[in-house]
Amino acid sequence: MNSAPSTIISRFLQSRIVWPLAGLALLLLFNFVFDRAFFEVSTRDGNFYGPMLTVMRLSVVVMLLAMGMTLVIATGGVDLSVGSVMAIVGTLTAFLAVKHHLSFPSLLGVAISVSLAIGVFNGVLISCVGIQPIVVTLIMMVLGRGVALNITGGSPLQVVDSGVLFLGKSFIVGVPVQIFLVVLVFAITVILCRKTAIGLFVEAVGDNETASRLSGVNARGIKVLVYIFSAVCAALAALVSIGDAGSVDPDGLGQMLELDAITAVVVGGTVLTGGRFTLLGSLIGALLIQTLATTLIRQGMDSAYAPVPKALVILVVCLLQSQKFRAQIASLIGNFRKPTS
Repeated sequence: MNSAPSTIISRFLQSRIVWPLAGLALLLLFNFVFDRAFFEVSTRDGNFYGPMLTVMRLSVVVMLLAMGMTLVIATGGVDLSVGSVMAIVGTLTAFLAVKHHLSFPSLLGVAISVSLAIGVFNGVLISCVGIQPIVVTLIMMVLGRGVALNITGGSPLQVVDSGVLFLGKSFIVGVPVQIFLVVLVFAITVILCRKTAIGLFVEAVGDNETASRLSGVNARGIKVLVYIFSAVCAALAALVSIGDAGSVDPDGLGQMLELDAITAVVVGGTVLTGGRFTLLGSLIGALLIQTLATTLIRQGMDSAYAPVPKALVILVVCLLQSQKFRAQIASLIGNFRKPTS
């Protein structure tokens, strides 16, 4: 009689999205108990402001990076170059706007074109030449940062283009524009991955590249495609980031954000070995990381110690996603409950 509800509950708990959602819910509950101001929303000039909206706005860059990283990891790869792609695109965009007064459509075209070239470079070396993804993207990570520094000689630049500033600072119906950008990119990606065969091909390549190739899947083409998509997402993240800051620091833009993106993907439920992936889980993972960081700051924790609880929370969420770990815990609880004779 109770088998159906228990089966539903079991399947629900096996979902990888459940655990980052649970972690996010616990963080929100903590703030509800100890920091009610976290949920306050105010309006100014018709726009909404508040800590929760700030968390969402600050999560946008990692969300964009995480969507591209999700597909890369789903093929069994990794992209360590996204931070440097942000630096190249952001620095070049600001430089062209200041020195050559290019219009926003032209700047956007340059940003996408540069990211496409970098994505093709990474994808071809990985899929056609056979170099390991971590090696190729590490090379681009170092090379890209050097290129960004050489564009301006290492000096910061002000962002003057109104279109870029619109992406970073403006509102639509009271909500930050970059949130709508994330929703748009997410919707397009979900449609392409779940309403066409692209998502299936990505998972097939990640599960078993040789088998997928023998089945007729263009594994090399799929790999090039996901690295292009990752670079384009990094370019969009760069435009949002420099538009929000109003300036570009070629040495700091995108620094270490590739690790935040990978963390968001893993916390969201996509395994590093490739195969099945969850885009929604990656967005939740990015939101969880930023909510945790904001909560620690609002609780007055010293920045030197903040990474410790952050790492512990991420570790707990990842452990709860592991079926083997949950089975071991269930076994221990079962043994504990057994009556002793």
